[in-house]
Amino acid sequence: MLHAFTLEAGHLKRTHLDEGDIVSPQPIWIDAVAISDTEHTWLEQHFNIALPRPTHLRDIEASARFYEEGDELHLRSDFLYGKEMDSGSVAVAFVLCGNTLISVHEEDLPLFRLLRMRRNGQAGDIADSHDVLIDLYSMDVELSADALEEVYAELGEVSQRVLGDKPLNDKDASEVLARIARGEHINGRIRRNVMDTRRAISFLLRSKRLTAAQMEEAHQIVQDIDSLDGHTTFLFDKINFLMNATIGFINVNQNKIVRMFSVASVALLPPTLIASIYGMNFANMPELSWRFGYPLALGLMGLSVGLPFWFFHRKGWLR
Repeated sequence: MLHAFTLEAGHLKRTHLDEGDIVSPQPIWIDAVAISDTEHTWLEQHFNIALPRPTHLRDIEASARFYEEGDELHLRSDFLYGKEMDSGSVAVAFVLCGNTLISVHEEDLPLFRLLRMRRNGQAGDIADSHDVLIDLYSMDVELSADALEEVYAELGEVSQRVLGDKPLNDKDASEVLARIARGEHINGRIRRNVMDTRRAISFLLRSKRLTAAQMEEAHQIVQDIDSLDGHTTFLFDKINFLMNATIGFINVNQNKIVRMFSVASVALLPPTLIASIYGMNFANMPELSWRFGYPLALGLMGLSVGLPFWFFHRKGWLR
């Protein structure tokens, strides 16, 4: 599907592409979402450019994501798909040719829909296609910040569970580890996303095609990314702490189990020794000449079990 917008009094105005004909004035932004082969071919022929196909965006090498080709600027960036814990990323290709920005992607991102709704029919300060691209990257950084807040909230709940008064059992610990792993995953995705955005903004600044106002806004986006880097680093440290604390609780629970087996082994050693010595007298078996032989042996074995357990209880080793 092709979404086309023209520039009118500083804001975007939606327009229609009727049977492949470009209306006048020239669209400032064409958002190509899961376009067909026919639409892809028509865009290439009309603008005389080479557009990457959405299915091949993931195959582009990192070193070939940003480049200039004649009067065209080619960029390939990843945008977050949602801000929840299960969010992902979608590859988007941008081509700046003249005063028209063409964006190509497989899925219709909420961020792009938001820009279309926010700018369509509302007063704005868009001067050219570069402003549209900068707005998209700025909104992407805002979405990354919102996603970090989701991670903060999730890890806050995990901290209360780990550091609460009630000790963690193995079942709770496994659930906590799963939540920590999800938080680490989304935090790493955000860090990678803002790094990719930083590269794109740096490329735009190096292209020397931005106006003074656009360069100032781009520098502000870089500053916002720098602040997000500090937050992601803090979250990584917090995740490592919670992970170590949870593993510590798991080790304590396992040590309790091993300690009970150790206590049982030590407590059962004396009766085993008595039974072994008692059964070694083959020449003159006490039970044949003394009727209290068996009761005495059983009593000694019971006493040898009770005394160690009483001692361990006094020491507090059974708790």
